[in-house]
Amino acid sequence: MRTVLVANPKGGAGKTTMATNLSVGLASLGHAVALWDLDRQKSSLQWLLVRGEREPRVVRLGDHGPSQQSHRDLAWLVIDSPAALHGKNLSHALKLADKVVVPVQPSLFDMAATGEFLNGLLAEKSVQKGEKQIGVVGMRVDPRTRAASTLEAFLEQFSLPVLTYLRDTQLYANAAFNGLSLFDLPGYVSAREAGQWGPLLSWLDE
Repeated sequence: MRTVLVANPKGGAGKTTMATNLSVGLASLGHAVALWDLDRQKSSLQWLLVRGEREPRVVRLGDHGPSQQSHRDLAWLVIDSPAALHGKNLSHALKLADKVVVPVQPSLFDMAATGEFLNGLLAEKSVQKGEKQIGVVGMRVDPRTRAASTLEAFLEQFSLPVLTYLRDTQLYANAAFNGLSLFDLPGYVSAREAGQWGPLLSWLDE
């Protein structure tokens, strides 16, 4: 089982949107996927309760985390992390992860908070040894815009790849109300957005 940690210390950065849609995106490729919510609000698990038994299926992981016996058939575990993840909690979450996806919005406040987080993340021994891969996703931003250029310039100091940009659209929020993801919507509605997820899914599956 491979594990991807979705992390950013700032609330409202898009972690839950990323984690829920990423889970279904991987499941739609034929992978057996589980979702684990470390946040006290448990928004991802509330989404799963609304989702019910719809396909593609995403398994709910309990509060005690993965069990080698009960989850041995899983291909992917997606972890939705809480805000203010740092210190020992960050180190513990990193031990579980193979890859880390950092969603960030191109605003002054988001980039400031994310910058401190990335510095802490890059200081972790497992990251310095190359044992963990980190990728950044621009949230609520179109590529080839001034906001995207500003985000790219900000991230150059960390030498981290911007895997993709997800534009600002109500499709994600509207789908979530029904326990759905972007990947559950008809192609004529979601084709443009689904294409934006391609580079991220390819990076995870490398």
